[in-house]
Amino acid sequence: MTYCVGIKLDAGLVFLSDSRTNAGLDQISTYRKMIVYEKLGDRFMVMLSAGNLSISQSVREILQVEKVPNGDGEPITIWNAPSMFDAARVLGSAMRRVYEQDGLSLKKAGIDFNATMIFGGQINGEAMRLFLVYSAGNFIEATRETCYFQVGESKYGKPVLDRMVTPATQLDEAAKCALVSMDSTLKSNLSVGLPLDLLVYQRDRFQTDQIVCIDEHNPYFQMIRGTWGQKLRQSFLSIEDPQWEEGGATSVPLCVASARYEPMRKITHPGEKIV
Repeated sequence: MTYCVGIKLDAGLVFLSDSRTNAGLDQISTYRKMIVYEKLGDRFMVMLSAGNLSISQSVREILQVEKVPNGDGEPITIWNAPSMFDAARVLGSAMRRVYEQDGLSLKKAGIDFNATMIFGGQINGEAMRLFLVYSAGNFIEATRETCYFQVGESKYGKPVLDRMVTPATQLDEAAKCALVSMDSTLKSNLSVGLPLDLLVYQRDRFQTDQIVCIDEHNPYFQMIRGTWGQKLRQSFLSIEDPQWEEGGATSVPLCVASARYEPMRKITHPGEKIV
């Protein structure tokens, strides 16, 4: 399995992916899930992949040469697409091309056609955009209300993103939040593993030097892993325990009357016949 997250902010984009791929308890391998498509001064795009590795790798290769029709002239590729929406269409077409080639064979082998991509970036002349592309080649776009996407084992790292990330979040804070989200996932799921790829893109630059591979020896990530767990425990212990007695010395009583419902209870007494 895997875990990848892409975040769209006012200031730029943040991408983070793990590198574990497993096909059983004794078939654990490392494969990069992040690929960058870059044309200096013109476009900067990042793709994160989750799902069947053979599908993802095929999509990566086809995407670089895939074309979609353009009624006005030259077919559209990711290298000449006038917008990120058109580039996402090219990615969707590449997904469908792989399905046409391999979908039936995979189905006969009892394997689902399973691959999901996070695809985002910026093309000169338009704003940054971020998409979640499904196996069928269709996609949705991040909005101000939902400014991040996850693929893979998303449930463990979602709470911290929901609580902390907004479009106004600064890039470094979002990168830190993504790493905390990844640490929470690593803690709870063995199918996600190091090393990690982290990329931070600043709006309108069309390039980045903020890209790093993080392994178990990385000092910043080691600090995140230790500090986050410690701070969580401190926060938990600082919350008052529930008080069951009415009129206790607390401003937040647990047992209060509810006009909506009462607990459902069936009480019997010694010697009472139950029918």
